Amino acid sequence: GTLSDADTSPIAIAMAALANVATPLTAVRGSSFAGARVRSKAAAAAPTRRVVTTRAAAGETLISVDKPLGVNLKASNKGISGGVEIASARGNAAKAGLKAGDYIVYTSSFFGDELWPADQLGFVRSAIQACPNQVDFVIVRDAKQAATIDVKRLPKRPAPPRFGKKLSAAQKERATHICVDCGYVYTLPTPFKEQGKDYKCPQCNAPRSRFANYDPETGKASGGAASNAPLITTAATVVGLAGIGYYLAQLL
Repeated sequence: GTLSDADTSPIAIAMAALANVATPLTAVRGSSFAGARVRSKAAAAAPTRRVVTTRAAAGETLISVDKPLGVNLKASNKGISGGVEIASARGNAAKAGLKAGDYIVYTSSFFGDELWPADQLGFVRSAIQACPNQVDFVIVRDAKQAATIDVKRLPKRPAPPRFGKKLSAAQKERATHICVDCGYVYTLPTPFKEQGKDYKCPQCNAPRSRFANYDPETGKASGGAASNAPLITTAATVVGLAGIGYYLAQLL
């Protein structure tokens, strides 16, 4: 359609430009092993499927399993296009509630920041092995519902938020640090101090320096990045607003 005078005013143009700059990053999975992040504008040529659901839908069950998982997978013929199901569950998988025969709809991605459709056995195995933290499984147990699911046509989903998630007894024993940017609690078997300088938060990709000491009993952070978080946030806000003001001033 044609643009009105209001649409072509300097303020409207500035706001449109800012909207484009602020476009969030979207992960595009073009093949079984594609997981690179690209800007959504670049992905416009290939249609992407988006959802905002982070909880299990009706008839689905979301189960989080600590590593080592103790789960065996196998190809399944329960869905429209096949898929993957649980062959056996022991150890942490059994404790979390996974059972043989569970039809897997989604599992955690390679980096644990998304849920990816469980459409190929080899791909699912690789993803859950590479996932740096606990692995999320979205499963269906009703055979009739599983028969209506086409995992090859499902969109990705955001991973369930870790912040505020109740920790198990085993996780509390290992919960020593927390990311002050997103609230991810570090509960991996490897002590946090043994993580290299290149370690990043598996939930928000923040650097190692953004972690602070964490008390699982009180749920409070202390020392390290915790004392700097408010100052950094305020400074970033001021700089951002100043940049927007300058940009608008140049157009007016």
